[in-house]
Amino acid sequence: MRRAIALLGLPLLVAAGCAPAGSGPAAGGPSAGSPDHRWEAFDQRAVEVAEAWRPGPAWRTGYVPLQDATVLTGDPGFGSDTEAAFRAGWYRDQIELPAAKPGDGTVRFLDGTLRVPLISAADAYAQLDQGDPPPCAGRPKEPGRSKGGPTIEPGPDGWVTSPADPGACIPLTVTAVRLGTAPVRTSRGVADVPAWLFTVTELKAPVARLAVAPSAVTAVPQGVAPTRPAPDGVVGAQDLAAPAEGARLTYRLGVGACDTGVTPLVLERDDVVVVGGGATRSTGVCTDQLLIHPVTVTLRAPLGARPVLDVLTGTPLVVGPR
Repeated sequence: MRRAIALLGLPLLVAAGCAPAGSGPAAGGPSAGSPDHRWEAFDQRAVEVAEAWRPGPAWRTGYVPLQDATVLTGDPGFGSDTEAAFRAGWYRDQIELPAAKPGDGTVRFLDGTLRVPLISAADAYAQLDQGDPPPCAGRPKEPGRSKGGPTIEPGPDGWVTSPADPGACIPLTVTAVRLGTAPVRTSRGVADVPAWLFTVTELKAPVARLAVAPSAVTAVPQGVAPTRPAPDGVVGAQDLAAPAEGARLTYRLGVGACDTGVTPLVLERDDVVVVGGGATRSTGVCTDQLLIHPVTVTLRAPLGARPVLDVLTGTPLVVGPR
């Protein structure tokens, strides 16, 4: 049975005793005096994952984005309805969107620049807009309008449903667009990337949709996982909850519904960081669910351009939806 994914509203755990860059285990590993063999099993697997990491040349010379192509450019001032609409991709445009492709743009990395072809504002909006909200009885379907005012009809594919707030029924209103840049985590660190910046009436900050054409984007490479099964009690990371803030790294673990004692675990090296966690498995009857458990660790050194790899799959983690 495939596990269903749910969000756990649990507090973030801060891992102490992290190992210095270039050294071995962190966060509860054997070096911290823990007798738990899960930590030792994590360390052994993390070393294998780190030593197997051999990305192709595009990792250092191309454009490999490590987060979603829709980026918030500042504090949006979300309310419950507007956050639900943003996460679901519900938009309505009030302007004519330019269909002409602009000239090439420049991605600015910490270690250099790269000229890339761009897509049009119309194409970017088509990627941004994921449909219309479902009907919502007793509430306006248009922001700022009272009951009985204008409504928005369903799109060509019908109403789009979302697991977000089931009471939300408003789209976000796009009133202007311009070509600019947005900060994006890439394989070469945080870069300034060409983006179409959409002004949204209901939000305090523009919503950016990256403008780099698909032909110039290199996909995130698959990691190399050890051939042996994952150690019991060691859990993998699903994604990064947010871009790293200096040495502070927040990621989301995938744990069982009845797992307890969830602990973040990290192996930090000069060129790579491997993350995962430890959990105590339930021995009784439990539902077959995968719960998302956010954790936070503090590295010995700022993350910089180092990749963050999942200890189970060896795959680089990207910044997931916020």
